Amino acid sequence: MNARETISSGKAILGIEFGSTRIKAVLIDQDHNPIAQGSHEWENQLEGGYWTYSLDAIWTGLQDCYSKLREDVHVHYNTDIERLAAIGISAMMHGYMAFNSADQLLTPFRTWRNTNTGAAARELSALFNFNMPLRWSLSHLYQCILDGEPHVKDVVFFTTLAGYIHWKLTGHKVLGVGDASGMMPIDAATRDFDEKRIADFDKLVSEKGFPWKLRDILPKVLLAGEAAGVLTEDGARYLDISGHLKPGVPFCPPEGDAGTGMVATNAVKPRTGNVSAGTSSFSMIVMEKDLSQPHEVIDIVTTPDGAPVAMVHCNNCTSDLNAWVNLFKEYQQLLGIPVDMNEVYAKLYNNALTGDADCGGLVSYNYFSGEPITGLAEGRPLFVRNALDKFSLANFMRAHLYASVGVLKIGNDILFKEEKVEVDRLTGHGGLFKTPVVGQRILAAALGTPISVMETAGEGGAWGIALLAAYEVKGNGMTLPDYLETVVFPGYTGTEIIPTAEDIAGFDAWIRNYSACIPVEEAAVRHKA
Repeated sequence: MNARETISSGKAILGIEFGSTRIKAVLIDQDHNPIAQGSHEWENQLEGGYWTYSLDAIWTGLQDCYSKLREDVHVHYNTDIERLAAIGISAMMHGYMAFNSADQLLTPFRTWRNTNTGAAARELSALFNFNMPLRWSLSHLYQCILDGEPHVKDVVFFTTLAGYIHWKLTGHKVLGVGDASGMMPIDAATRDFDEKRIADFDKLVSEKGFPWKLRDILPKVLLAGEAAGVLTEDGARYLDISGHLKPGVPFCPPEGDAGTGMVATNAVKPRTGNVSAGTSSFSMIVMEKDLSQPHEVIDIVTTPDGAPVAMVHCNNCTSDLNAWVNLFKEYQQLLGIPVDMNEVYAKLYNNALTGDADCGGLVSYNYFSGEPITGLAEGRPLFVRNALDKFSLANFMRAHLYASVGVLKIGNDILFKEEKVEVDRLTGHGGLFKTPVVGQRILAAALGTPISVMETAGEGGAWGIALLAAYEVKGNGMTLPDYLETVVFPGYTGTEIIPTAEDIAGFDAWIRNYSACIPVEEAAVRHKA
């Protein structure tokens, strides 16, 4: 069956992911290959002191994204989307969307980016004996309680962005376990919200006299492959304003962007993991057992089928690196030389590999924003050297490449060196790996482990949630790891780079220098307006 026949016969599968700067839709065929796509650019807004996206931005963005998908189908296949085999919705995790009994949003959507929840996160972490990050949904709810926000008494349901969109399209207040694990802790045995911690929270707020208990206002948790509702008539109108799409399409559980990244890189089995390196960076490692103790810099989430995952999240990655590359682009333009940005990146990145393994003593801090792992509430991009360091272009660029994954190394050293977590395969994806080999080699040196890159990882989270939708209707009783391993990625693990002893030793020397100079970054934050 060719792509046109797949679409016109209703056998195509749709995945939609709401990222922080782009909403993307991917249509896949029965062999999981992308056959059409659409996208919509959007940006969060700072309103009333909170980072948010309006409801209007959510729905006009979704509708524009889907309309562009339809246009792509028209252009390439001269047909329309009338029916689909399955749909999946994914979005950036965490945040806070709370609704009353009339299904009205009680306060503007507060995204993961808001960091006003410090007091709540500290108190809940102590109560649960579990690291509760600032961006998690329960941290947001409890901060609203601490701040005495009057809307809290009226809450009958709160959820994430993916959970909200799924609810409006299907009528079901559910959430995939991976996304749910970014709301509050999951019990590894039940693969559901932790009942003891729910009871602890209810006891904590009992004196407030709220008319709800925590379990009553949480979404229902579902595992990958479990039925999550079908597209309603209203949902079809929300999604496709042209009116062509018919209701009745089955949905997989809505998931977070971390879970879809794991699926897109075939990293849902214990002892596998992935590293996303773009504007921000994070690593996700599927564990065989629980950590020995909570660590403030490590979040415990789950795969879409509920296996525990250690997540190290860094606010900064390639933004400062890109800024320096753009400076070299301006110099090239000043000389009147035509600019090909792919060539500029390739030349600078590959030249960096000719530099000293320890960057000749040069140090860079890529902190466009604060970095909790190193204790910085704010950031200042900063380049540091002394007169005796080996100041060359290769060392300069290598230092900035190292900086893009430096904080990631600090967090993962806790996993590998203190907790003795073992991993068989780590897969990289994101902008850092666009230039072949370089980012892969740098990350391998930083983490001291082989790094693979898969061509398909570039398809992103929208493809990942489409794969989960395919598993929903085609899994036939297989586990999610087996489905990915044998049906989606049979025999393919990507291109692997093994770090050399010299590169590992060089990065270790560089990170010691980096750690020793963090007070310089702290001083820059204090004194530079």
